[in-house]
Amino acid sequence: MGSIPRPNRPRRGCPDPRMQLSMRTDYALRALFALVAAQGNGPVPIPLLAADNDIPKRFLEQILLEMKSLGWVRSQPGKKGGYLLAVKPSELTMGRVVRHFDGHLAPIHCVSVSGYRPCSQEAVCRFRRVLLEARNNVTRLMDGATLEDVFRGAPVSREEVMAGLDGDGI
Repeated sequence: MGSIPRPNRPRRGCPDPRMQLSMRTDYALRALFALVAAQGNGPVPIPLLAADNDIPKRFLEQILLEMKSLGWVRSQPGKKGGYLLAVKPSELTMGRVVRHFDGHLAPIHCVSVSGYRPCSQEAVCRFRRVLLEARNNVTRLMDGATLEDVFRGAPVSREEVMAGLDGDGI
């Protein structure tokens, strides 16, 4: 008798398929959008940037230094110094920021281009196609979302988050 596939068996080599930004990426995006909002008002001091965006100051300092090395932000020293956006908000996308801090936009490694790792179930996996389509849709959305465009939009309300779909597990 042949073996029967067991769908609940752990998938060796395939990580937990959760689409979630790291805290580094979250904090980087918070800081970038705060700097977009502050454009034209001078540099934003790190303590203010940290407090206003609920980011641990020491962690923010590391993130800002990294973004400075990428040319996304610049610092202005002195008593009235701080950080400023160094790029036009229309030139930096959320996709670029997420890729820098998280490595890729794919929900699992077996559908990633830059972070591809084979999975023992690739030849028979049926749900991988849906995750590939999710990757493609997320990539198109994130690569088209400039800081300028996103900043112009309204914040998402709790009602919007809870509306429309059965929220179980979302």
